[in-house]
Amino acid sequence: MNMNGIINMLIRMASNRMLNWGIRRMNAPKPGEKQTPQQRSRERAAREAVKRARQAARITRRLR
Repeated sequence: MNMNGIINMLIRMASNRMLNWGIRRMNAPKPGEKQTPQQRSRERAAREAVKRARQAARITRRLR
């Protein structure tokens, strides 16, 4: 890999991380703000989805 490819890869990684950080920050609850029931249920569903995804990843790792 030449120098240009390495620099492009590093810039892409940094920009993706910054973009993800900004998106998470914008969607984060504000300090002292109460959650609505919809937000609570959405967060619960997201946690369950993450739990299922991790479980699926564990199972597929065992199958290999």
